[in-house]
Amino acid sequence: MNYFKKILRFAKPYKKFAYLNIFFNILYALFGTLSFVALVPVLKVIFNDKKIVATKPEYNGFVDTLVNIKDYGQNYLNYYLSDLIEQRGSFYALMLMVGVIISLFLLKNLSNYLAMFYITYLRNGVLKDIRTKMYDKIVSLPLSFYSEKKKGDTISKMSGDVEEVRNSILSVLEMIVREPLTIVFSLIFMFAFSTKLTLFVFIFIPVAGFIISAIGKSLKKQSVKVQQEQGTFLSILEETMSGLRVIKAFTAEGIFSKRFSNSNDRFYKYSNAVLNRQNLASPMSELLGIIVIGVLLVYGGYLVFVDESMEASFFIGYITLAYNILTPAKSISKASYSLKRGNGAAERILELLETENTIKDAPNAVDKTSFDKEISIDKIDFKYEEELVLKQFSLEIPKGKTVALVGQSGSGKSTIANLVTRFYDVNNGSISIDGINIKNISIKSLRSLMGIVTQDSILFNDTVANNIRIGKPNATPLEIEEAAKIANAYEFIKDLPNGFDTNIGDAGGKLSGGQKQRLSIARAVLKNPPIMILDEATSALDTESEKLVQLALENMMKNRTSIVIAHRLSTIQNADSIVVMQRGEIVEQGTHQELLAKQGVYQKLVEMQSFE
Repeated sequence: MNYFKKILRFAKPYKKFAYLNIFFNILYALFGTLSFVALVPVLKVIFNDKKIVATKPEYNGFVDTLVNIKDYGQNYLNYYLSDLIEQRGSFYALMLMVGVIISLFLLKNLSNYLAMFYITYLRNGVLKDIRTKMYDKIVSLPLSFYSEKKKGDTISKMSGDVEEVRNSILSVLEMIVREPLTIVFSLIFMFAFSTKLTLFVFIFIPVAGFIISAIGKSLKKQSVKVQQEQGTFLSILEETMSGLRVIKAFTAEGIFSKRFSNSNDRFYKYSNAVLNRQNLASPMSELLGIIVIGVLLVYGGYLVFVDESMEASFFIGYITLAYNILTPAKSISKASYSLKRGNGAAERILELLETENTIKDAPNAVDKTSFDKEISIDKIDFKYEEELVLKQFSLEIPKGKTVALVGQSGSGKSTIANLVTRFYDVNNGSISIDGINIKNISIKSLRSLMGIVTQDSILFNDTVANNIRIGKPNATPLEIEEAAKIANAYEFIKDLPNGFDTNIGDAGGKLSGGQKQRLSIARAVLKNPPIMILDEATSALDTESEKLVQLALENMMKNRTSIVIAHRLSTIQNADSIVVMQRGEIVEQGTHQELLAKQGVYQKLVEMQSFE
């Protein structure tokens, strides 16, 4: 229930729709109950009850009338019907009563429609806000979160779990007022008709509630298993689609098919367990209700025929009211099961929403709009898990200089780029820009100072122009074109079917590797940041593409401070400083010629042509 309350906080902006829904649900419950109560005078007319009298009951004040409301109401109804039949006839009285019943049912259904009309805006508004909040959380969480979690599980929370909340928790909102009030109004009139019978009903309610509760206890646990397994097979699906080329090349279809099939079988088993328990709600509550009705018929028959303390027409009206309780009671029992399922989904949604973002702005973070002097990395330690990737690492990067980081895989080169951009935070030490610790600079302004070109060209299923303008959304077509020229991308872009308006497909699948990389460079150029980070930007390219991309990189790095994580010699030989790294530490540092003259680690890397 705690998760239910937390989800309901999303309903606050839509509370006016909730109030309107409650108002019309109250009318629905009232008119619904009155429509059954109105059957009593109809039955009196049809059966021409002997107790119909022509004497108008005497009004003895509000208090006395309230105390004897049952007798007063019954006598007044008898008098009214007797007088109406005497003046207009039985058929006219019957037609009038039927008209009243039809009018009450009309008002009941109109109220139901209006209640559903307003709850729709609340439900869909809550879902919209939950999805928006989840998406904002997904893009704000640090990269470390996604190295630990499955992407498919996150997608499952955004789709399956949100849908489950719609089908369960938000469905409960529709009946949270209507069904209980229908029961309450029905019970009020049932007490008015017969106190003895109604007290008899209350004996069975706790028994029925205990049975229904016992069946539903395991639903939440089973529901969480269903949602978790859905996340697992969505992860497998996402990995399959991303790695389809490798799967086909290694004829591994059978392996992945078996992995998916096993997950799907578990999902099938868990889903059956949950749904079978939930499906038990309706027949179980109906059976218990019919048992109560059966007992009432026996005891009520005794009151009518033997005890003669109840009129037959009132008894039949009482039974219809008792049956009127069954439908909302069934709905409430089903809702309690749904709530347990929805509680599991809400728990997973809130787990994501309440995940602490470890990379966030300091309370007094400053907005830095310029880069004036240097980047200073001072004695930093960093580890992704247990083992340190960087140990007491220090480096000065002056403004306007190009610093290259080289070394074998795992030496910590890319980690430097991740730390400077605050994708991760250092464990010890500090990184400063112009003497200000980057933890005290707002994340948005920090990353606005930087442009990044990675080995993997991350492009989106959109037009060429929209992919380039990501870093500068208000860029003009002329600015986009100039950035493309600097990146050596203009020549191939103008030959595309629709030029800059050509859609490049999922992850830029319609372009070659070199073309994708040059678009990534154009994107960084258009942003025009003072600091450029190149993370093995040419390592995945063929020789011809590398030359074009390298020229684009040289154009881009002019008059900029650059951190180049290098794989190939051609990328770094003109760097102002080359830093050679091993196991998170600097082993050599200098220009290309200075390092060759030392005949140390760098020379061995050159000879091996294994620049990482």
